[in-house]
Amino acid sequence: MAQRIIIADDHPLFRTALTHAVTKVWPDATIVEASSASEARREVEAGAEALLLDLHMEDSNGLTALMDFRQDFPALPVAIISASEEPRVYAAANQLGAAAFIPKSASLDRIREALACVREGDPWFPPNDAETDDDLAKIASLTPAQRRILGQLSEGLLNKQIAYELDISEATVKAHITAIFRKLGVVNRTQAVLMAAKLDVDQEKAEPASD
Repeated sequence: MAQRIIIADDHPLFRTALTHAVTKVWPDATIVEASSASEARREVEAGAEALLLDLHMEDSNGLTALMDFRQDFPALPVAIISASEEPRVYAAANQLGAAAFIPKSASLDRIREALACVREGDPWFPPNDAETDDDLAKIASLTPAQRRILGQLSEGLLNKQIAYELDISEATVKAHITAIFRKLGVVNRTQAVLMAAKLDVDQEKAEPASD
C-alpha cells in the first residue's frame, strides 16, 4: 500500500503549504487532508505513515488529541504543527510522545527539515530549556474516558451534566472522578482543573463547578 501522510489542520491555506513541504520529503506518498481531529482519526485508521497534527481545531484544543493518538496508534509518528511559540509547549509535546514540534512561523525549508527528521525516525523540536513536568506523566496515565471527564470538569460541567453528555450514570461519573483524583494526586476539582490546564496551549480554562 502506498504511503499515506495525514495533514490535520482546519486552515485550508496552511494545509496547502504543508502539502508542498510533504511532497518534497515523501515524493511518492498519498497526502490526505483532514480539518478535524475526528476526521484525522478516521484517516489514520485506514493507514498512515505519519500524522501532521494542528493543536487547535474545531473538535480539539491543546495536547489532549496528541495523547489520544499516541495511546491508540503508538507506532504512528505524530508531528505537531502549531502557532504556539512557547518553550513549555514544545517540551510538553516532546514529553507526551510527539515526533516533532513545528511552529507555523517556520519557513518551508525548516518545515521540510523537520519532516525529513520525522521520516528518518529522528525527533525535531525547537530549542528550549523547559523542564520535564511530572504532572503531564500523571495526566498521560489517565484512560481516554477519564481524560474526557477531566476535560468536562475543566469546562465547568456538573456530574449530572457529564453523565448526560456521556450517557452514563452519575454514580459512574463519580467513580471516574475518584479515580482521576487518585491518579493525579489531587483532592478536589479545582486542583484537577489546574493540572489539566497544562494541556491547554493557551492556558485558558473554565472555573470548575461544584456539585
